[in-house]
Amino acid sequence: MELTDLKVVMAIMEEGSISRAAQRLDYVQSNVTARVRKLESELGIQLFNRHPKGVTPTEKGLAFSKYALDIIRMAEEAVMAVREPDYPSGPLAIGIVETFASSDPFIKALSEFQRHYPEVALSLINGTSPQNYEKVLNRQLDGAFFTGDFDMSLLEIEVEIRDKVVLLTAAEGQDSSEIPSIANAAWVVFPKGCPFRTASEEWLRSEGTLNANLIEISTMEMMLNCVQAGLGFALVPESVISRADNRLCVYPVPKRYQYATTRLVRRREQFRSKAFAAFAKCVKAELR
Repeated sequence: MELTDLKVVMAIMEEGSISRAAQRLDYVQSNVTARVRKLESELGIQLFNRHPKGVTPTEKGLAFSKYALDIIRMAEEAVMAVREPDYPSGPLAIGIVETFASSDPFIKALSEFQRHYPEVALSLINGTSPQNYEKVLNRQLDGAFFTGDFDMSLLEIEVEIRDKVVLLTAAEGQDSSEIPSIANAAWVVFPKGCPFRTASEEWLRSEGTLNANLIEISTMEMMLNCVQAGLGFALVPESVISRADNRLCVYPVPKRYQYATTRLVRRREQFRSKAFAAFAKCVKAELR
């Protein structure tokens, strides 16, 4: 059994077809078929059920694939560990959520990181918290920020930030001494998957509002501009609001929604790149 055989098996599992797996791996289809048959003969089991539209894994095949994936990942980690230079460098892909990307601590951490580690090619990829979570698990990102509660059994928490959540409205026409009624207001929200949108919707339902007018946007800057213009209310982390902005009114929210936890995570594995370690260190330093 060779490492290449395991990669062939995983490609077939993911593609559901020997021909598509061969195209993906840039192999001749007959070569892929021969490798699978040879491996099945060695193991004494059938890995796939063949049918006209492709293949499906057998029960034994599914069990084998779990170990195959672990072996492939450990081999990739070993290569990265011995090839990595002695200093932070190379590509680093980090998933980010808008509600943290706009905060002062993150901007300062980013500035420090870029100043101290110019040889790291940092990519920041915007996404919702569920998207970032899945991309870290699927190895599409080296690490990511996300807000809310997720299964952390396969992840390592590098940084944890607990932020106060507030209700934001336009200053014009509001009595800052009284919390405004949320029932008839429009709401400025991020796409589905954002925990602040979920909290807004839950709060509205608890107040008996089932069909609120939601204005969906994609950036924090646009959200703040919409609120300032009086287009709607918003729930946001307190850290993204400039204290000098007199165009906004800030109000407390019910205790249930008062705090949100954002985490910087990576996959739980032995290898941690020097670039990611340096990035996490810069973020920690700004949150002290």
